[in-house]
Amino acid sequence: MSARRRKSQLTLVTAGFAADERHGICYATVGDGARETLVRVEFACRPLAVLQGRDVAYCALDALAGELLRRRIQRVEIHLDDDRLLEDLSERRAVPNPLIVPYVALRCKLNRFDAATVRRADGAARDFSARARAEIFLDIAA
Repeated sequence: MSARRRKSQLTLVTAGFAADERHGICYATVGDGARETLVRVEFACRPLAVLQGRDVAYCALDALAGELLRRRIQRVEIHLDDDRLLEDLSERRAVPNPLIVPYVALRCKLNRFDAATVRRADGAARDFSARARAEIFLDIAA
């Protein structure tokens, strides 16, 4: 008798995020295309102005990947609205020194999935980023 491992279903994720000097928030839909769940993940990040939000993208995706792993998701396709992060991951190009450790940590986390792909998102990711920015702004104002 041969043991066959059933291939897990691909989970689709669309995410948007924002951060200030105190904390970050990532909103994402997680599902199989038919059913989706809205997920909110907080993350720690101290954005450096010189990186123009690139560090925030790394922190957000790292936190989101951690949440997906905690949910025992094995195959994932993540859609983001951040071209620089997508280029870093797909081209394996050199990153600025402050991003070296976050880059390696993110790659290690993504490698824990059976399959993980990061792709360009549609308008939903921008909506989630706007929602995260609004929440951070309201938290500052409170």
